[in-house]
Amino acid sequence: MFADRTDAGRRLGELLVERGETADVILAIPRGGLPVGREVADALDTPLDVVVASKVGAPSNPELAIGAVAGDGSVWWNDDLLSYFPVEDAYLERERQHEAEVAREKVARYRGGDPIPDLEGKRVIIVDDGIATGATVRACLRQVNAAGAEHVVLAVPVAPEHSIAELEAECDEVVAVETPVVFGAVGAFYRNFAQVSDDDAVGYLGGAGA
Repeated sequence: MFADRTDAGRRLGELLVERGETADVILAIPRGGLPVGREVADALDTPLDVVVASKVGAPSNPELAIGAVAGDGSVWWNDDLLSYFPVEDAYLERERQHEAEVAREKVARYRGGDPIPDLEGKRVIIVDDGIATGATVRACLRQVNAAGAEHVVLAVPVAPEHSIAELEAECDEVVAVETPVVFGAVGAFYRNFAQVSDDDAVGYLGGAGA
């Protein structure tokens, strides 16, 4: 159990230091990943930036991610879910376009330029506040890999065991502080899991202790 995202980030940063992890840049997934990423970046004395994706929700359950669109416009679909819950192509295309615009707006808000920094040949650690379905994380991982990163680590405070096993195929390594067998929602592992505002999220990019 974590007190809040700052506590989670501090503990994640300590774990990464213990493991001897290094990186050229830490990429946090907004908004909830930024307080965590700030602590990790400070612990590793590494620049903090962002990588963006926006999830696509199911027609009858917007919280159920059936896919995600990355900041560069690329899309990842959860084929397993779509095989169980068929969705019309028109819906998928409409939502893809909508979430692509949402992702572009996030990029403009947090970076004001290209979807991600220059990652060619670099070591990258991607940070979020936890993993549930992993849709946005997968979209971000694929975007970073496509940008030519040499070594990609996904680091989170909490993730279910089965998600870690699946995500290890998308990157070089997955690091988590807690890996519960029984998993409901990410927020269940935080005493304070209040939403992070855009202004606060942007503030964490400002530097140590932001």
